[in-house]
Amino acid sequence: MSETNSGTLIGSVQRAMRLLEAVAEREHGAPAKQLARDAGLALPTAYHLLRTLVHEGYLRREKGLFFLGEAAERLSSSGAQQKRRSTVGEALAHWRDALGAPVYFAIYRDGEIEVKCVADSPNLPAVEEWADFRETGHAHAIGQCLLSQLGDDARRDHLNRYPVQSLTPYTVRDNETLLRRLDRIGRMEPVVERQEYALGTVCAAIPITAGATAGTLAISLPLHQADRLLPAAHQLQTEIGKLLGTLAISISI
Repeated sequence: MSETNSGTLIGSVQRAMRLLEAVAEREHGAPAKQLARDAGLALPTAYHLLRTLVHEGYLRREKGLFFLGEAAERLSSSGAQQKRRSTVGEALAHWRDALGAPVYFAIYRDGEIEVKCVADSPNLPAVEEWADFRETGHAHAIGQCLLSQLGDDARRDHLNRYPVQSLTPYTVRDNETLLRRLDRIGRMEPVVERQEYALGTVCAAIPITAGATAGTLAISLPLHQADRLLPAAHQLQTEIGKLLGTLAISISI
């Protein structure tokens, strides 16, 4: 491509972006003449670009007025989702540093355990996922916390698909024993697991509920720091309210 053609294309993109920005600033829509003035473009140029943007779905035209189209709204939605994920990640990183422990955010959706975000560091490494987290919910605090928030039928359905299996000498031995343990967990009580998923590691998870979706924030520590686990979990629990709105939105992503 010649330098001249390249410059022309870049100029066209810049003009199209100015038109999109002009439309975005007009909540109730605007005609082509107004948008041309707002974007500082000649009317024929504006008409040509507006037709192209409508054809590509970035704009829509109704009764002579132009509005943002579905393609532009998808871009906006994706950007907002990325911003929310970034906000959650930043909060988890803050808690990681404050607590001196890796922090995990997970949810239970469509019958599956989903770890959405992990904040760790070389000095505070996350637990190595040596056995699939989705299939071993019975053995780690994240899974136990999520399962404890489900009804009995949903718990049994999960265990029918992912039955209890021994991962370490400390792992719960069978489905019924696990179900009895889950029944004893208090509604907002931290769930603690000691070496059930990985030898040398202890974990605690705090329940979060957004509507009908179960969620959890969790931390892990090496066994020799086990005495720090519950104090750190309670500290995290007192801080959760500051991020609950963002976590609730992130659950829907």
